[in-house]
Amino acid sequence: MFRSLWEKYRNWKFKNTVGLIIGLALFFYFLDHPLVVMAIAKIGSLGYFGAFLAGIFFVSTFTVAPAAVVIFYLAAQMDIWAVALMAGLGAVTGDFLIFSFLKDGVFEEIRPVFRRLTGERLQKLFETPHFGRLSMVLGAIIIASPLPDETGLALLGLSKIKRWQFFLLSFLLNSIGIFITISLTQL
Repeated sequence: MFRSLWEKYRNWKFKNTVGLIIGLALFFYFLDHPLVVMAIAKIGSLGYFGAFLAGIFFVSTFTVAPAAVVIFYLAAQMDIWAVALMAGLGAVTGDFLIFSFLKDGVFEEIRPVFRRLTGERLQKLFETPHFGRLSMVLGAIIIASPLPDETGLALLGLSKIKRWQFFLLSFLLNSIGIFITISLTQL
């Protein structure tokens, strides 16, 4: 019986999309839980490793605010460049997890639904080289900004960016964006 359920789950078309929705719902439910608040406070006491961990959480819509507080606190106590670089490394990790999940899971699941809803014309527009370049530029701007990265990652997922290019671009953009954001708060 368990094997049968597992096989049905493995072959289910929308398992990643539903998993994303359930994960978001659970996150919102537990967001104000005292254990979560305490965990965020503990991250700030870990020094540069705390900056790395905060960088992982800095890329998500749901965790950007507490992660930013940790990063700002650490930047006031330690070298601003080192905090920005460590948070940038963490942001690459967070971005890669989101990017891989979106590109390899959710995008593949919703692509047939999207094609049915939009038709061939819009699909052909997405496949043009100009759209690929535009989506890469817009995605890069969003990732470099203090805005959460999900939309930028989705745009990069639509482009034909290679994984090594993604790592390099994400690291540079996140580190620069975090450094600028920290610098502006210290004026």
